[in-house]
Amino acid sequence: MSAPIRLPSGVRDFLPRAAARRRSLAERVTGVFEAWGYARIITPVFECADVLERGLGHGARAAAIRFVEPGTGEVVALRPDITPQVARLAATRLADQEGPIRLCYEGALYRLSGRLADELGQREILQAGIELIEAPAPSGDAEVLAVAAAALAASQLPETRLDVGHVAPVRCVLGAARDDDHRDALAAALARKDRARLRACARQLPAEIQPLAEVLGSLWGPAAETLARARALPWPSEVEAALAELTAVLAAFAELAELPSATSVTIDLGDVRGFDYYTGVRFAGYASGAPDAVLRGGRYDELIGRYGRPARATGFAIDLEALVDAQRASGVAAAPLSRGIAVHGAGAAALARTLRSRGTRAVTCATAPSASWLRGAGLDAAVSTETGEVLHRDGASEVLRVEILASALETMEIHPCPS
Repeated sequence: MSAPIRLPSGVRDFLPRAAARRRSLAERVTGVFEAWGYARIITPVFECADVLERGLGHGARAAAIRFVEPGTGEVVALRPDITPQVARLAATRLADQEGPIRLCYEGALYRLSGRLADELGQREILQAGIELIEAPAPSGDAEVLAVAAAALAASQLPETRLDVGHVAPVRCVLGAARDDDHRDALAAALARKDRARLRACARQLPAEIQPLAEVLGSLWGPAAETLARARALPWPSEVEAALAELTAVLAAFAELAELPSATSVTIDLGDVRGFDYYTGVRFAGYASGAPDAVLRGGRYDELIGRYGRPARATGFAIDLEALVDAQRASGVAAAPLSRGIAVHGAGAAALARTLRSRGTRAVTCATAPSASWLRGAGLDAAVSTETGEVLHRDGASEVLRVEILASALETMEIHPCPS
């Protein structure tokens, strides 16, 4: 008996309408990136594992799917993150290019993740993002935040939020932990915003850090109010400098951004995600209809140096699949396809060429198609070049003058097929 036809765990096909929605969203988002001056690059799906892993944190290295490349015997890895690939390019192929360097990308990445990792399954993630290299704070961070806001706006979701923070307060508190177990307990309490557990863990910290740790879990909310509360606390000098930097970044962002009314900005100084990767301002983007962040980013000034070129850098990545799920949950319609016409009869090829030259999708058919075929093919109507009869995808029909078919089809009331 032959093996059943199946896909590996964690990957899936996208049929035409689903693929069209994702393609349209990716093009809108990358269009935003290019409008802000970011040049699109394409990086390989797999790389030599030891090179790629220079730029990966512990979690991403554990999530990488590795295999032996048959031609060379090299151990290679499917990319679980694209940022290290951009870092490699910046340090090698673009080593002589003067900064700031603005690059953007979109594509699939592959990770062993969570339960799937235990089952040796894989997860495919569609992602788009930007990296801004050799741009200082606060201007570079403000620009990246502004592009993130514009990209979220391009999703047309009814409500989005940028949640901004800085790694310094969390590093200050976790760095005072007495051992790794204590540090992990503090991080878990902060992640859950568990104030009771945070108070209990704080008792084992130095006296001057205890009150800071207890309040850190509550330092989230509207930007101006939360920053004011944070800056009133007796932080060490390096955290005070970080909070001043964050204040400057948000001021520059307010001047630079084209912030839509649907997007709000909040602060979360107790967010522990990425605190061991990012080196300064970090942020996440949330959208109505999505249970978790759809966008994550921040400053990572140490990464490119691992590839031989010390350089400041900041950027973010958007999970396009999460954004599509948010659109569906919020009732955001996919961008419609351009109208599509099936043409049959004598001279069908000539009429189809004319329609395509005017921006209409057009196919030729040997015989008159049915309405159900039109729906399955994602087309809006079929037209006979001989009689002028037009069959719509909903089954309705009408007759147009044969001699003006091309012009009549352009102005005819057709509701394009949704993607």
